[in-house]
Amino acid sequence: MNRPDGDGAAPEAAHEPTLKIGEFARRTRLSAKALRLYDGLGLLCPARVAPGSRYRMYAPAQVERARLVAWLRRLGMPLARIREVAPLDPPDAARAVREFWAEVEARTAARRDLAAFLVDQLTRTEGETMSASTLELRYAAVTDRGLVRPANQDAAHAGARVLAVADGYGPGGAPASAAAVGALRHLDARALAPGDVLNALADAVAEATRAVRAVAGSTDAPEATGTTLTALLWTGSRLALVHIGDSRAHVLRDGELFLITEDHTAVAELVEQGRLTPAEAESHPQRSLLLRALPGAPDAPAVPDLRTHDTRPGDRYLVCSDGLTALLAPERVRELLAAAADPQQAVHALVAAAHEAGAPDNIGCAVADVVVGAAHPG
Repeated sequence: MNRPDGDGAAPEAAHEPTLKIGEFARRTRLSAKALRLYDGLGLLCPARVAPGSRYRMYAPAQVERARLVAWLRRLGMPLARIREVAPLDPPDAARAVREFWAEVEARTAARRDLAAFLVDQLTRTEGETMSASTLELRYAAVTDRGLVRPANQDAAHAGARVLAVADGYGPGGAPASAAAVGALRHLDARALAPGDVLNALADAVAEATRAVRAVAGSTDAPEATGTTLTALLWTGSRLALVHIGDSRAHVLRDGELFLITEDHTAVAELVEQGRLTPAEAESHPQRSLLLRALPGAPDAPAVPDLRTHDTRPGDRYLVCSDGLTALLAPERVRELLAAAADPQQAVHALVAAAHEAGAPDNIGCAVADVVVGAAHPG
């Protein structure tokens, strides 16, 4: 930053009155210590610094900016980001504050889910685990290019413990989605104690993030390459969900279809804020604009939703990309899932229905039934 007066102060207009640091601190509700810090950072420089005494003097016109800095600090905004926001015009500053708070809410939601997950794991009894160990999964998965896209960038997997779907995008979309699903696939062969589930998922997501970042880095447009990831991990008694992006997970229970994920899209956020109706969101031109996806920024990896889901014998779970849900209404999905005799029939029926509707996008889906194990007839 240029300092025309050479003493570390912002230039002062001729004859402009100034406020001593104590009075300025009182008006802005910032401490003198904070003002010295903000000066050192170039965030809020005094209008004049007295030669010799180095006493800081502030212009009355700086009060409003200082108050904004104080409020942004109360909001929890980092100083580096305040430096970017404080000089903006009010409409742009308001937009920046909204974006920051959306990020805070996303982090808070992720921590809330983590807390609930931990409480669930810590309060489970051994008896619950043993009684549920008679259950197992029957499963199937399929991906399809659709009728319009030149290549398939979806990946899907179904196994004894893991259901996963990833929807890649950008020049490295196909290897990105395959890498994300591949990071979870090895959990199929691993028996997990209840206390190991959270660490296993955290390790798998970290591995997926690294793998997708490596794929993106090998393309000509790394910032434009990424993938969603939605997966269910069978713990022997419950399903642990990890979710980021706009692929979805549903459960069909007692004939009713329930969505158990929330889309991480700009449109979904507008619906939640009441600024769009669900009907308007379906045809919004930015309905696929993702707020969260893998790998995230280099200094801020994407944080997935994480929670557990109680299971019952007879539950049928569906994990799918938006190439399916953007085409088929929930009632149609419910009908197809309910009518299918087994998961294999279900995934093929869903893909066939997407083709009947035009299939403009890739389709990835995995279906699993919760059943009583063969060794434990009931």
